[in-house]
Amino acid sequence: MLTFESLSETSEFARKWVPFCKKFNIEPRAPEWYFTKKIDYLKDKVQPTFVKERRAMKREYEEFKVRINALVAKAQKVPEEGWVMQDGTPWPGNNTRDHPGMIQVFLGHSGGMDTEGNELPRLVYVSREKRPGFQHHKKAGAMNSLVRVSAVLTNGSYLLNLDCDHYINNSRALREAMCFMMDPNLGKSVCYVQFPQRFDGIDRNDRYANHNTVFFDINLKGLDGIQGPVYVGTGCCFNRTALYGYDPPIKKKIHVPNCFTMCCGGTRKNKKVDKKNADGTKTLKQTDNTIPIFNLEDIEEGVEGAGFDDEKSLLMSQKNLEKRFGQSSVFVASTLMENGGVHQSASPAELLKEAIHVISCGYEDKTDWGREIGWIYGSVTEDILTGFKMHSRGWRSIYCMPPRPAFKGSAPINLSDRLNQVLRWALGSVEILLSRHCPIWYGYGGRLKWLERLAYINTTVYPITSIPLVVYCTLPAICLLTGKFIIPQISTFASLFFIALFLSIFATGILEMRWSGVGIDEWWRNEQFWVIGGVSAHLFAVVQGLLKVLAGIDTNFTVTSKASDEDGDFAELYLFKWTALLIPPTTLLVINIVGVVAGISQAISSGYAAWGPLFGKLFFAFWVIVHLYPFLKGLMGRQNRTPTIVVVWSVLLASIFSLLWVRIDPFTTQIKGPDLQQCGINC
Repeated sequence: MLTFESLSETSEFARKWVPFCKKFNIEPRAPEWYFTKKIDYLKDKVQPTFVKERRAMKREYEEFKVRINALVAKAQKVPEEGWVMQDGTPWPGNNTRDHPGMIQVFLGHSGGMDTEGNELPRLVYVSREKRPGFQHHKKAGAMNSLVRVSAVLTNGSYLLNLDCDHYINNSRALREAMCFMMDPNLGKSVCYVQFPQRFDGIDRNDRYANHNTVFFDINLKGLDGIQGPVYVGTGCCFNRTALYGYDPPIKKKIHVPNCFTMCCGGTRKNKKVDKKNADGTKTLKQTDNTIPIFNLEDIEEGVEGAGFDDEKSLLMSQKNLEKRFGQSSVFVASTLMENGGVHQSASPAELLKEAIHVISCGYEDKTDWGREIGWIYGSVTEDILTGFKMHSRGWRSIYCMPPRPAFKGSAPINLSDRLNQVLRWALGSVEILLSRHCPIWYGYGGRLKWLERLAYINTTVYPITSIPLVVYCTLPAICLLTGKFIIPQISTFASLFFIALFLSIFATGILEMRWSGVGIDEWWRNEQFWVIGGVSAHLFAVVQGLLKVLAGIDTNFTVTSKASDEDGDFAELYLFKWTALLIPPTTLLVINIVGVVAGISQAISSGYAAWGPLFGKLFFAFWVIVHLYPFLKGLMGRQNRTPTIVVVWSVLLASIFSLLWVRIDPFTTQIKGPDLQQCGINC
């Protein structure tokens, strides 16, 4: 009810805000960020009426905010009889888990005009049907419902996907996406155009690497040179045809004759093959049965009658399409319209009725939705899986990075919230790794490039690296506590190999930073949080993924919030929320700090000769502690006040490892002498 009434208020405000933005070229188009930005808003403005109209628009927006705040306050207390609409009828969605599908068109062709008489973009409220006993598939299911509703009502050829916490920061960015989508040579094979994610409200030091600069400015930019970036769930413009599971058009290879083919007759052989394909005696077949071929051109020809000799064949084709897309003749017809649009003979009432039908609970039963069509089900990171299916069919994606960020959003700056976000991403990767869609073995008969496959493999297996990473972070403490060193002497071949490997990785990192323009500080923060997330969220994701996929146990790690008296900017950054994800990094910090203290104490008691081997052990221990420093700083809070629960855990863990440390007694002089049990007193 709150969302419905908020959209109603938004539609009224849009009648004034949209013409104001178009008239004065306002950026960003989100009024909250536009009016709160500390910039010279008079720059490049030449119209004399701008200041007066801006002042009036700001007042309109403040009144709009007050009305929204009133709706939020009203929604805090739900009436016992439930919400009631303006006409006195009960609100159909009073039970959020059991209600019919609801669609309301606020703006559009039926009188949706702004204050200057221009038609406004269509604004539609959609709430899919919810019934107990049905699997609704969370975000992926909601996106598929929106795809079907938009196809029935408007059927635009392209779709823009944005998360609810993102806003359009650069309205011209969509034109840049259309340049790729509508390119006469490249456009027909582009499944989506992905924009990088940019965030507001992050602390200046970006303590927990929320900007994720290495991923968005290095990894995805590199993938753009292969088959395109992975889909990251938001800030993406889609080709509707690719979402329907169709294959891209196959480009005919042009054979350029060379000296060898001219001498050996290779050109004549190629001409014979091309002639066979042109005559239709041979068609390209896919060897992997797991990837269906849905060729849009063949289907369109068949429906038009080119491939059918009688009504029975045409009826069978219609049934196959309905089995694939669902029992909706209007929607099936929309999938065959490559250029989009709605049939002129359809009335708005009929389309609205059909739109209600395609968001019903049972519509996707026994269809290819969620398996081969639309957003793919089976993982909490449905974005990676959906993009992978498109690339496996031969589509390519584009990475668009305009100078002014296209979209901006918000990110969790609190340590616990950030770790839980990383846990969800890592869990989705583990689910894909253990599913039939794993890029290690899926789709080898398709047109996925090998380097693109390696990129997807890296996207799914990275949580497993948490296991050796935990061992790596534990070994320095073990070396310091036991007095042994795992690294061989510098003169051995293993040490030289280790140094060469380390230098090559370091050189690769420098080249990537120079190429992408990422600063050393951003790269270092990414490295730090990779270790923090690796020993906590990634490790939990592996365990939870194995329990969920192999044993069917769905384990959720809940976060318990604690009250905070911190005020001011970035107060949430210092808010402590206890979660089990904090245990492994805390443990590693404690044992490495204990190991450093133990190692230095033993060196002091053992004399000058013990300091040489100690430096190598201390280097690796400090290397681990430096990587975990942002985590330690997050535990300490703004005023270095560690919560009691962390103190208890630290003391407990330190006590455990101190008790296990039985062979080190650094403050007592070690006296070595003969074994009296072997030789007696006459040694």
